Amino acid sequence: MTQDIKNRKIRMGMVGGGQGAFIGNIHRAAAFLDGEIELVCGAFSSSHQNCLNTGMALNVDASRCYANFNEMFTEEAKLPEDQRMQFVSIVTPNHLHFPVAKAALQSGFHVMSDKPATLTLDEVNELAEIVKQNNRLYGLTHTYTGYPMVKEAHHRVAAGELGDVVKVVVEYSQGWLADKDSEAGKQASWRLDPARAGASCCMGDIGVHAANLAEHITDLKIEALCADLTSVVDGRTLDDDGTVLLKFNNGAKGVLISSQISVGEENNLSIRIYGTKAALEWRQQEPNTLIMKFNDKPSLMIRAGVGELSPAATQAMRTPAGHPEGYIEAFANIYGQFVQQIRTFEQNSAEGVVGNAPGITEAIRGMAFIENVVAASHSSEKWHPFLLSNVNLAGE
Repeated sequence: MTQDIKNRKIRMGMVGGGQGAFIGNIHRAAAFLDGEIELVCGAFSSSHQNCLNTGMALNVDASRCYANFNEMFTEEAKLPEDQRMQFVSIVTPNHLHFPVAKAALQSGFHVMSDKPATLTLDEVNELAEIVKQNNRLYGLTHTYTGYPMVKEAHHRVAAGELGDVVKVVVEYSQGWLADKDSEAGKQASWRLDPARAGASCCMGDIGVHAANLAEHITDLKIEALCADLTSVVDGRTLDDDGTVLLKFNNGAKGVLISSQISVGEENNLSIRIYGTKAALEWRQQEPNTLIMKFNDKPSLMIRAGVGELSPAATQAMRTPAGHPEGYIEAFANIYGQFVQQIRTFEQNSAEGVVGNAPGITEAIRGMAFIENVVAASHSSEKWHPFLLSNVNLAGE
């Protein structure tokens, strides 16, 4: 293989993310950050004019701004291999994640999707089969796993520095849906609509990130849970607040708090992991700091860029100590890992790869978390096994 092929940018298409959308801009900023990805096509909006306007603003050729995703996959597949997109980024409301991913995979394209992966657990299990049948890559933007200090926390737990993990406390609280007036905005309207969001608003939107973070750092799996979800604001069909008790597969216990009606909270994602030897604490709003605590000596403040850190944490950092890296950079690390996977896939070489982006395994567990939590909250039983299929959402 030539050096030119190694260094050639990976070509991305996008479904969703038209003018007026929020998360599409975030995905694009992250994807472009390291100069490894170029946007070559898109079906940015159900409004073709919006799609064309968006494409024009992003310097995408008008001929590759498509009326819908099916047209995009059909037409892109006709292009020469060195011109067509290599993967699609899905940045739509939840109900479109599965049909877009399915069509892309069956058309021969890799997929990077916003979370949750699908609208239902049945869909994500079908998606797993489609990924396998079509031998394509699938990535999921569980963004917070991209932070360097989250990677360092994972390394220290895996290295045994905490001893045996016995308790996990994870919280993701926001306040932006605390009143009825907040429902008027575009971002709120679809998240509160079961047809577009799925079985849950709060747990499906942010609680699933908290569950993913707990499993990712500890390498443990949730095996049972007890849940209490609430719609605090009158008239809402879906939850806007909830608390979940967790049991992990090593016997550890946990508490997960997720809320979108906690007035004054911005994006308060935090996690505390307690072991038999030490504890770790990390907060997304102060992402460059990881605190390690002990009973018999002073706490240790671990800072991004200072001292010797794990290879995964070091590779995830772009700037020297004291230069804050945040949400966009963490997002970019997920895209960077996915780019490496694509290069590995196409070149049959694992050179330079340190870990993979979250994928279909995390997609299945995320949807299972959402549906198991909803079912448990509807039930009068206390503990519910963490099922990966056939969850009864009525909770009976």
